[in-house]
Amino acid sequence: MSNEFEAFATTPTLTLEPFPQEKQAVVQPAPEKEAEALDDSILTEEEKKAVDAFVNQIDLTNSSVILQYGAGTQKKMADFSESALENVKTKDLGEVGDLLSDVVRELKDFDEEEEKGFLGIFKKTSNKITAMKAKYAKAETNINQIVKVLENHQVQLLKDVAILDKMYEVNLTYFKELSMYILAGKKKLQQVRNEKLPELLQKAQQTGLPEDAQAAKDLDSMCNRFEKKIHDLELTRTICIQTAPQIRLVQGNDTLMVEKIQSTVVNTIPLWKSQMVLALGVEHSAQAAAAQREVTDMTNELLKRNAEKLKIATIETAKESERGIVDIETLKTTNESLISTLDEVMKIQQDGRQKRQEAEREMQRLEGELKQKLLQVQA
Repeated sequence: MSNEFEAFATTPTLTLEPFPQEKQAVVQPAPEKEAEALDDSILTEEEKKAVDAFVNQIDLTNSSVILQYGAGTQKKMADFSESALENVKTKDLGEVGDLLSDVVRELKDFDEEEEKGFLGIFKKTSNKITAMKAKYAKAETNINQIVKVLENHQVQLLKDVAILDKMYEVNLTYFKELSMYILAGKKKLQQVRNEKLPELLQKAQQTGLPEDAQAAKDLDSMCNRFEKKIHDLELTRTICIQTAPQIRLVQGNDTLMVEKIQSTVVNTIPLWKSQMVLALGVEHSAQAAAAQREVTDMTNELLKRNAEKLKIATIETAKESERGIVDIETLKTTNESLISTLDEVMKIQQDGRQKRQEAEREMQRLEGELKQKLLQVQA
């Protein structure tokens, strides 16, 4: 592609040959009567002189000249447009965009595999450093492969940007060339219609010969055909004008992709790697802090347990040391039990005494009844 547009000329030239294959003829300046002022502000002084010289070479009485006028430039424009189209068609900026997305996806998958963010990886108690290094190595391998492809695309895009500059230069050359053809044609058309055609019309009126009238009519027809040819060239020039911003748009897209690739390679990936180093350092510190925290927690727990045990032992010892041989509660209970026993004994004794008295009275009654009965029998 680097030599693809070398065949297109970058200097505007004018020729009456239809499709020049060799070196194009250079028109020589020739003095001529100036035509009515036309817009030639885009041309240099040398190009203006070349236009004025080329006007004298145009023969509107020659049908082939009219037919082939500017055809060479139109053919080169067609070839140029085809080459430009092929250059655009062979680009696949979508692939570059997909590769950039792949880089982001790799970084995102690594960052979110355990938890959101690098610090989320530190929330599990397993051996995270080994897992992090393994994931980092895998992600780095994938990213490095993508970066190689991106760098190749970057080199190609930089070449394309340079080629598009060449394309823009060639397109500008054709624009000037078409403008020179149009300017020269309009000048020639003015000359013929203002000078040659009135002469033929006057001659035909004077002679009254049909051939003179036909000659005037033929020249007028040629002028009309030539005017249409100039209009066709103006249409081609319009296409040339529209091609310029299109080239710049494609070039802008290429430049944007180059910048994105450059930013990814130079900024994003090194930043990710530095964050990975920091993440590993943070994990080491976190593990050390966790170990120290466990030791501190265990020490505090042991101190609390020992203090509690010491408290309990001290209190029990103090209680036992202050305690008498027999508890007052025990004496109280024993005394109450003894009193209750004595009360029971006294009640039993009283009940026994009362029963004996009742028994004695009963025996006396029985004895009296027996005596009485015995007396009754003796009588």
